[in-house]
Amino acid sequence: MSLDWIYYAISWILLTWHSAWDAIGVPVRTVLGTNWSWILAIVFLVVTVRVILFPVFVKQIKSQRAMQALQPKVKELQEKHKGDRETLQKEMMELYRKEKANPLMGCLPMFLQIPVFLGLFHVLRRLDPAKEAKSLYGWTAEQFDSASSATIFTAPIAGKFGSTADELARLGANGTTVKVIAGILVLVMMGTTYLTSRQMILKTGWAEDPQQRMIQRLMLYGIPLSLLVSGSIFPIGVIIYWVTNNLFTLGQQQWVLRKFPPLVTNKGVTGSKATSSGPVQPAKTGGFLNRNKPVAQAPAKPAAPKVAGPKPGAKPANPKKGPAKRQG
Repeated sequence: MSLDWIYYAISWILLTWHSAWDAIGVPVRTVLGTNWSWILAIVFLVVTVRVILFPVFVKQIKSQRAMQALQPKVKELQEKHKGDRETLQKEMMELYRKEKANPLMGCLPMFLQIPVFLGLFHVLRRLDPAKEAKSLYGWTAEQFDSASSATIFTAPIAGKFGSTADELARLGANGTTVKVIAGILVLVMMGTTYLTSRQMILKTGWAEDPQQRMIQRLMLYGIPLSLLVSGSIFPIGVIIYWVTNNLFTLGQQQWVLRKFPPLVTNKGVTGSKATSSGPVQPAKTGGFLNRNKPVAQAPAKPAAPKVAGPKPGAKPANPKKGPAKRQG
């Protein structure tokens, strides 16, 4: 299956934003050794993608809330089928199906961004000034030359930490500068990737389901550590995209979690640290996360009638006897 449509789409968004910043008058180069029009084009590629995926992000938050609300039932199943992993998995899948919860929905926004990441990676990797055929998915030769010479703090956005001497020579770049800039950006990429996962886990808590907890640990520790190795082959422009995307995610998650707090127990403890056996309730209702889910109100119990007690010093009345006869 050809992925050219992805490469054309990524190129069109980049070129559109680059032309917009050029029209506004953003300096083309040599301001702090950076081509700001191309850097801003990459930054606003992130903004464009995240705006398109915002409805998916809302579904992700809803799914995470649904999974959190099911944690007490998941724990009951774990206790009931302790030692029988196969039955436990079947029961949990049936529970998820019945409650219309999807454990994989939490990772969906990340999966949908993979084609964008791969498309940008492919496009930037082809920015080689030595290439004679400079037509690149709808780019003109002038745009190709401008992008291939674009830099951030004098390091070309097409360069990478693991660039060979020949690649650096074609880009006209200093190897030490490229390694320093790329190395710093890789560390920032790792740190912000860790923070995005940590931010959500601190708000929603660790899952009771072992499968969900394994996914949480992979997101929190596995992915950031893998970037230490894979980051060396990413062009600097791709790392800028990743860091910008992480910062956007941190801000978006913080806004959503403040405006629409996660579910809490009746003791106000979230996630796996909850010790109360009471039902899980939303901390705040309304808004786009609960638009079609009105909260059912428990019917009020009628107040018990008040019974007046005997007056001090009065003899207790005997309900079995009739009224006392008058003595003549």
